Amino acid sequence: MPLASIPSPSEGVWYLGPLPIRGYTVCIMLGVVAAVVIAERRWRNRGGAPGTMVDLVTWGLPFGIVGARLYHVVTDWQLYFGPDAPHRPIDAILIWSDSGPGWRGLSVWGAIAMGAVGVWIACRRRGIALSLVADTVAPAVAIGQAIGRWCNYFNQELFGGPTDLPWGLEIDAGRPGTVPGSPRTTPRSCTSRCGTWHWHWH
Repeated sequence: MPLASIPSPSEGVWYLGPLPIRGYTVCIMLGVVAAVVIAERRWRNRGGAPGTMVDLVTWGLPFGIVGARLYHVVTDWQLYFGPDAPHRPIDAILIWSDSGPGWRGLSVWGAIAMGAVGVWIACRRRGIALSLVADTVAPAVAIGQAIGRWCNYFNQELFGGPTDLPWGLEIDAGRPGTVPGSPRTTPRSCTSRCGTWHWHWH
């Protein structure tokens, strides 16, 4: 028996009247907002026009959502296609629906890859060098990732193997792995913050 462990949230969704407030979505959106604010500040400090990062994210965010879902469906296609698939094929595109994994079926790697394509298009339209934008937003994206990564905590997913160490994460019965597991959320979030400090000081 472990001497201590980290409890998982009992609920990942709260209701404001009929409106569901999902911890997963809140974390992701907070990460996006933080990334845009930091990127905008860095851009202005470099002499860039105010509002540029906000304009770029209007392209990057939709592309990023599509990429995040596409990467998830390609790498976990068995969840949607085949005789034993737990979800319907249509659930692959119904991100907002509770009939499938909903917003949980998103991948940060797909978001970054396709989001970069959207930003590249926006840069070409505005005549801005993509390399300059990339250098500006890199620390901001890392901070956004550090914040957004906590979405997995609310869904009790992406945890490590069994452990009896005091920072083990309690996982509810019925989920893959029902003993305290190594909480990857914390080190992944910390890794993103360490990367940001490296960019800042170098």
